[in-house]
Parts: sequence; C-alpha cells; structure tokens
Amino acid sequence: MRAHPVFGDSLIAGLLGLPDLATTANSLGDTPRGVYLLVGLFLWGPLIFRRARPKLVCNIILIAGFAQLVTHNVTYDEYGFMNGVPIRPADFALGVALYTMVAYVGRRQGVIYAAWLLLGTVLWEIWRVQQPAAIALSFFMVVCVFGFCWAVGEFVGARRALNVELMERLKLLEVERDQQARIAVAEERSRIARELHDVVAHAVSVMVVQADGASYALQSDPQMAQMALTTISDTGRQALGELRRLLGLMRNESDSETDRVPQPDTGALPQLAEQVRSAGLPVTLTLRGDLNELPAGVGLSVYRIVQEALTNSLKHAGGSASADVFVTRTDDQISVVVDDNGFGTPRELSGLSGGNGLIGMRERAGVLGGSLEAGPRPGGGWRVHAVLPVGAAAGPLV
Repeated sequence: MRAHPVFGDSLIAGLLGLPDLATTANSLGDTPRGVYLLVGLFLWGPLIFRRARPKLVCNIILIAGFAQLVTHNVTYDEYGFMNGVPIRPADFALGVALYTMVAYVGRRQGVIYAAWLLLGTVLWEIWRVQQPAAIALSFFMVVCVFGFCWAVGEFVGARRALNVELMERLKLLEVERDQQARIAVAEERSRIARELHDVVAHAVSVMVVQADGASYALQSDPQMAQMALTTISDTGRQALGELRRLLGLMRNESDSETDRVPQPDTGALPQLAEQVRSAGLPVTLTLRGDLNELPAGVGLSVYRIVQEALTNSLKHAGGSASADVFVTRTDDQISVVVDDNGFGTPRELSGLSGGNGLIGMRERAGVLGGSLEAGPRPGGGWRVHAVLPVGAAAGPLV
C-alpha cells in the first residue's frame, strides 16, 4: 500500500462509499435521490487521490460538505422523530480530509480547514437538526471524530517530518562521506607525489651529474670515471629500494604504524651530505640540539626538505658552488637552513624544475604546522629556511 498509495486510498473510499450507497433509501428524508448520490460521490470519491493531490482533494470534500448543508433536509414525523439521519457514512470523509490536510499539507492549513469544518457543523446543527437533544449528541460525535482525526494527523505528520529529516541527514552524511573520501585520496596522492619527487629527483640529479663527470673523465682519468659509475650504480639501487618501499606501502592493505614509518630521518643526514659531496657539491652539515628522539613524521620531513634543497643546489647552483646545512633543535621546534652560493635565480629554479620541489617542501612544512621560505640570498645564492614544530607527531609519514 505504501508503494501504491492509490490502491490503499481506494479501499478507504470504498469503505465509506459502499455503506453510504446502502443506506440511501433510509436516509433521504425529502432530499432528491440524485442530489443525495451526487453529494455523496463528491464526499468519498476524491479520497482515491488524497495523497496524490491532498490540498485539492480536501477542498473538494469541504465544498461537498457545504453542498450537503444546503441540499440535504431533515424532516420529522408526527411524533417528532427525524426522517433520515443527520450524519451519513460519507460524512466521515470530512474527518479523513482533515487528517490528510494536517498530515500531508501542514498544521497551518489544517487549522484553517478545521475552522471551516467547525463552522459547517454549527450551521448544520442549528439550521437542519434543530432539536436540542439531537444537536448536543450529533455535535459531540462530530467533535470527537474530528478531534481523533486531528490527533492521528499530527502523529503521522510528525513521523513523516522525522523521516524526511532523517533522509536529509543520510544524504548529507553520504555527501560528507564522499567528500572525505575524495579529500583522503587527494591527500594520499599528494603524499605519494611528494615522496616520489624527493626520491626520484634527488637520485636522478646525482646520477646525471655523475654521468656528466664520467663522460668528461673517461679519457683523461679512467679511475675517476669508474668512481662516478660506481656512485651512479649505488644511487640507482638506493632509488629502486625507495621506490619498492613506496610501492609496498601503496599495495599493503594493513595500516599498522610500523609498516608506514619511513626509514630516512635526521640520523641519515650525514649520509645524505656525503652522497651530495660525491656528486660534486661540497656540503657542510651542522647539527645542533638533540635530534635523536624526533617523531617519525618530523624526522622524515627534515630529511626530505634538506634532500630537496640540496638537489636544487646540485642542479641549479653551478659547478663552483657549495652548500651549508644547519639543523637546529630548540625546546619546541626545529629550524632547517640550507644555503648555497651559486648563481641560480628563482626564475631558473622554477622554470627548470617546474616548481614541484618547492611546492613539496612547503606542503611538508604546512602539514606539520610549520612554515618554509625559499628565495635568493642578499649576497648571492639561494636559501631555504624551514621551521617545524617538534610536537607535530601526528603528521603524515609518507
């Protein structure tokens, strides 16, 4: 019946219409049969479509009720008894219409509709019934029926409003869930992109510089060329290991903390500096403060920022440049400064690298609640300065 409301409403119309037709012979009084049947049809017939067009149907039934007030007569015999009854079965359609108006249209419209029904009832009692005892009895019955219909309409209307609100909340929750899923995917892609860029860009930069040096030293200094090729091989293996680790993290469905903690941290900075030195860029590394007990996310971010800054210096600073790295921990933050004295300009840096390295460094600092500034130094060269809070242990590890 919920799936096919017209079917259920047809049953209600039939339950009122059939008894009304069956009592036609005994309820006419001096009302013409055709008028009686026509008014009854407009009382219970529209109920078939009461949920499809509730306001229209209720107004039609109300007009039929006032038509009954005008056309139906109640006569009395010589002993003072009424010929016919003041209330016919089809009149219960007025109560169903009141229930429909309250439940499906609204309380305000229901109050107006109930006022019209009350007015019609008073006029009917005074104009047609006339006998005081019959007036009191019929008015009490009508008020009870209409009051019950109003109460049921309020209950059903509240249930429908609650269901609508719950459905809206479910839709909002679904939208919020989809948005959170998209945000999570975007964040994961951003983390993977940063990690891939840091690993691949650094390794490829070292390999390119070493390959160029090996090609120049191949004829004049074969031993130097052999060392460069060895560095290329070692760097490539390290890059492949990092890539395998990243792919393992992406394919691993478990979310255990040990699986997600990356290996590089501040303890690997000396090895990174030595690798960059072997690639041709002199690096001075200065570490201050306790850097051994850092949260995994902070340690990784420090390592990656230094790695990316040295990679940019290696690519853009020039052949005679050098770099100074300062990592300093205070009580609640870490300062990372990478200076070089090369001749690379911001335009060259952003044009050759696409700006992804700077974006990645800023994202890493921003995720941990820190800040990063990168730009030319007043005396020449380039500076990267990052400040990271030590308490940002909840930051992403990849």
